[in-house]
Amino acid sequence: MARGLGKGINAFFPTELEEKNDDVIQEIPVNECRPNPYQPRKTFHADAIEELKDSILEYGIVQPLIVRNSIKGYEIVVGERRFRAAKEAELTTLPAVVKDLSDEKMMEVALLENLQREDLTAIEEAHAYQNLMNEIGITQDELSKRLGKSRSHIANIVRLLSLPEQVTAYINNGELSMGHGRALLGVKDKDQVLPLVNKIRNEKLNVRQVEQLIVQMNEQPKKKKAKPKKDIFLQERESVLREQLGTAVSINRGKRKGKIEIEFYSNEDLERILETFET
Repeated sequence: MARGLGKGINAFFPTELEEKNDDVIQEIPVNECRPNPYQPRKTFHADAIEELKDSILEYGIVQPLIVRNSIKGYEIVVGERRFRAAKEAELTTLPAVVKDLSDEKMMEVALLENLQREDLTAIEEAHAYQNLMNEIGITQDELSKRLGKSRSHIANIVRLLSLPEQVTAYINNGELSMGHGRALLGVKDKDQVLPLVNKIRNEKLNVRQVEQLIVQMNEQPKKKKAKPKKDIFLQERESVLREQLGTAVSINRGKRKGKIEIEFYSNEDLERILETFET
C-alpha cells in the first residue's frame, strides 16, 4: 500500500470529511439510505456481513456512516458494509454524518476507502481507476498524485482490463492472481491466452511457472497456416501454360474472379512471352 493512503481519507479531503465540532451525528432511517452509485466494490461476502451484523447486535454501530443528501433520502459515501449489516440486523436507523459532496469527490472517497481497507480485487480497482479518469478527465499521473498511489501501480492495474473478459472474471473471483494477469499481458500471440489460462487452472501453475512458459511460447516461431490445395483443374491449366510460355505461372481463383500471374525476368523475356500470345 502506498504511503499516502496511510494518512487516511481526511488527509486528502480535509474540508469535506474531517470531523468538525459542529458536525452532527444523526439517526437516519435505514430504508431511506441507498448504496453509493460510484461504489467500486462489486462483491460483498455474505460471511463477512454476517460477522459484522453479530458485532452490531452486540455493540451497536461504533463509527457513524458518512452520507450525502439525495433527491430521495441519502446516498452512502462511506460505510456500505455497515449499512448492509444493519439491514441484516433489522435496525431501523443508522448513525450518520451528512456531508455535501460532489459526484467527483464521492467517487474518489469511495475508492480511497476501499483501497485503505484493501477490499478491492485487482479488477475492481482497475475499473475504479479507469472510471475515475474517464469521469473527471484526468491522466494517470494526475490520478496517482490525488490518490497517493504510484503512477506505475495505476498503469499496471489498468492494463489488466485489456485481457479477455473471461480472464478478468477469473482474476476477479480469485481463480487467478493479479500476478497471473500481469504475466498474461506478455503473451505475444493473443490467441494463445485462453488456452494458457486453461492450463494454469488445470495444472495449478504458479506465477513463476507461467512466466517461464510465456518466455518459451514467445520464442517459438509462429506457425504459418497451410495454404489450401488448388483443385486439379487449376493445377492442370497452370501446367499447360508453363509449358506454352516457358516460365512460372500461377492461377488463383477468388469468390467472384480469378487471377493469372506470369513471371518474366527481363524486357526480352517479356517480349518473348507476348510473342507467344500473338502466334
